[in-house]
Amino acid sequence: MPSPLFADRPSPQPPQRGAVDALISQTRRLRGEVDAVRRDAAVDEDDPRHRWERALCDLAVHQLDDLRAHLGQLRDGVPEQLAPPPAAAGRTGASARDGRPSGEAATGSLLSRVGSAEWNLLTDEAQWSDELFAIFGRPPAAGPMSLDELPSVVFAEDQPRLTQLVTGCLVDGKPIDGEFRVVRSDGRVRTLHMVGEPVLDGDGRTASMWAVLRDVSELRRSERAVRESGDSLRRRQEAERAEHRAAVELQEAVLPPWRGPLPPAGDAPAPLDLAGHYLPSGSSSRIGGDWYDALELPDGDVLLSVGDLTGHGVLATSATAMLLGALRGLAVAGVEPGPLLGHVNRLMESSAQPALAGALCCRYAPATRTLRWARAGHPAPLLFRDGTGCALTGPEGILLGATASGAAYEQAEARLRPGDVLLLPTDGLTGQTAAPGRDAPGTERLLGLAPRFARARDARECVRAVVEEFGDTERVDDACVVVARIGDPS
Repeated sequence: MPSPLFADRPSPQPPQRGAVDALISQTRRLRGEVDAVRRDAAVDEDDPRHRWERALCDLAVHQLDDLRAHLGQLRDGVPEQLAPPPAAAGRTGASARDGRPSGEAATGSLLSRVGSAEWNLLTDEAQWSDELFAIFGRPPAAGPMSLDELPSVVFAEDQPRLTQLVTGCLVDGKPIDGEFRVVRSDGRVRTLHMVGEPVLDGDGRTASMWAVLRDVSELRRSERAVRESGDSLRRRQEAERAEHRAAVELQEAVLPPWRGPLPPAGDAPAPLDLAGHYLPSGSSSRIGGDWYDALELPDGDVLLSVGDLTGHGVLATSATAMLLGALRGLAVAGVEPGPLLGHVNRLMESSAQPALAGALCCRYAPATRTLRWARAGHPAPLLFRDGTGCALTGPEGILLGATASGAAYEQAEARLRPGDVLLLPTDGLTGQTAAPGRDAPGTERLLGLAPRFARARDARECVRAVVEEFGDTERVDDACVVVARIGDPS
């Protein structure tokens, strides 16, 4: 299992916030100025004009508070785990049907149409502004609606809310601040935000009720779109986290947990000292299809393989498990690396989920210290000896799953010496070859570790050197590395 110590990646840095912070500061200053105008408008409670101005200032203050909160969210960016929707966060006054906020949280754009009304309880007269007639879609010739008529155009499920607001104002002298939906004469549904207060006579009794009504339908639609898109994003994040957990568990079950030397035969020295490591992508938290493997075979040989399957997540790791199973089974059956890759290629061609894979398959015979290897669209093994390193030369092969013609894979052979270090990387470390006849940049960096490998006490120190060299690299893809140190009789 890969060591979590070396799998750490730098956390993403927050975005530049200067421009958004400046907007937040401007909004805060504007909010203070509007609040001052609101206090001035509240000086004369008997002046309908001042009441109307104060109501508009209240709405503007609410809107600026929302604007500042939205800019704060823009500055902070999308969180790793979105906060729950307003209804689940303890916000009161929300409709169970559409999550619409009420009270202090009910805000809207100042560009929305605003109308005013006053209902005289003594004369049973009502006065509406021209804009209020337009909001209700009611011709002025029909006259304003009385408080008794108003519920006839209100949604049935919103009528109790309107009744509560009006009763609280007329009976208990409470200010009005709430929303309800109306159906206009043309059949259009509009959401109205009403703010108002009772007007008392000389004896302290309610003589009339005034209100400012604002059409907030477009704002509520926008809020609903934001809420629904947030829910969708949250569900996607949860699905990605669940997929990532499943992919990690499957990968840990597939990759070998071994470290250290293979068990020696009798009193003979250990034939190989092995270590491997998985390095996740530096730009994504999704698990890829890179793998490494080592398996001692029944005849005493050792199978070493690394590879990279296209894709990410559970599909890639499950396909990797299938591929590794095929590699191991064929190797146990005695199939040599070249023919083995040919069989795996045909298996991938017939797979229900086509994929491509680069692979390097090696079979090491400890008795003769002979390495036989073949590759399919994959970097060659690197051999380190006496403080220097080089890439082994051998035939190339087409990617597994890239052809349906039954490609043949040739194999190469190399004789190793005690103390040699064999390194098998995936192309997430080596990268692509820059020019013909030259090693890829990642390969050159790996070969540059030869002096450290010469001083290393075991294969794990060699792997640690690779991780220290590449661990902070911003890789586009994940990577694997296997190090095999040839046993030394001395």
